[in-house]
Amino acid sequence: MKKTEEYFLINKQRNRVKRFRKFEDINNKQNDFIEIEYGCVYKSSSKPVYKGSRIETLENARKEYKKLVEEGWKKTNIFKSYF
Repeated sequence: MKKTEEYFLINKQRNRVKRFRKFEDINNKQNDFIEIEYGCVYKSSSKPVYKGSRIETLENARKEYKKLVEEGWKKTNIFKSYF
């Protein structure tokens, strides 16, 4: 399994987090899909509780990422070790 690049965003209140990473679909040769996982952070010292995920096209994932950044979400890596 190859290492895939992933990006984390956290909201202004630091209580919600989203992870964007490449989704590898062996049935689809294009592989233009992104998995978006989302969850809640109940304490700043604890790991996030992930509520679910969904698969989006690369274009739709970029739009969502851009919209979240415009709303004030920040890029972070503090949750990388919890996956």
